[in-house]
Amino acid sequence: MSTDQKGTRILARTFFNQLRASGYTPHQVIGIATELLDLVTTDLAELKEGDKGVAVQATPEQGAEWRQRA
Repeated sequence: MSTDQKGTRILARTFFNQLRASGYTPHQVIGIATELLDLVTTDLAELKEGDKGVAVQATPEQGAEWRQRA
């Protein structure tokens, strides 16, 4: 497993554990995951339709910004 995959897995597990520790039910966690997927799907669709944007992997200098538009 690559370092990126490990980081993603750790982040997801941490997020899940924090949600459960905060009292969210498994069904509520599924709802949150569904909303996240909807947001990513919408973002990708807008990127595809947009002004020839190019998705790029974030660098430390970019911080939370993970895409650039041409």
